[in-house]
Amino acid sequence: MIIRRLSDWPTSEWRSPFDELDRMRRELDRLTGDFTGSVYRLPTAGVFPLVNVTEDQNNYYVRAELPGVKTDALSISVTGETLTLSGERKLPEESEKASYHRREREAGSFSRVISLPTRLDVDKVKAHAADGVLTVVLPKAESAKPRQIAVKSS
Repeated sequence: MIIRRLSDWPTSEWRSPFDELDRMRRELDRLTGDFTGSVYRLPTAGVFPLVNVTEDQNNYYVRAELPGVKTDALSISVTGETLTLSGERKLPEESEKASYHRREREAGSFSRVISLPTRLDVDKVKAHAADGVLTVVLPKAESAKPRQIAVKSS
C-alpha cells in the first residue's frame, strides 16, 4: 500500500495504457533531472507552422500562421489526399555581443504534412498569403463530394 501511494501507481481512475506510459515518461524525466542536479530543461520542439483546417461541402481550407516567412521561401505540394507545406524562416542576424534574456523564435527550415480524409482536385488548388497567414483552398475531388439522389415515386 505504501509503495502504491509513493509511486502514484494507477488506481481505479486509470483509463488507458497510454496514460500510464505518459506518467512513466514524466516520472523518468523528473528522476533524471534530480540525478543531474539540473533544474533547467531544454524546450521541446514545437510544431511550425500552426494550422487550422476547416471544410465545407466543396473545399478544405488550411490556414497556416507564417509570420516573417516570405512567399518565395514557401513550397506547397498536393498529392491525392495530402498537403505539404515547407519552407524556411529567416530571422535578422543579431550581433555576436548580443545576450539573450529569452529566445523563443527560431529560424530554419520547416515542413508540415497534413493528411485530409478525401481525395483532392489538385489542379484547382489556390493559395494566398496576407498578414502572415497563408490560406490554401483545396477543392474536393468530384468523386469525394456528396451527391443528391432524387427519389422517384411510382
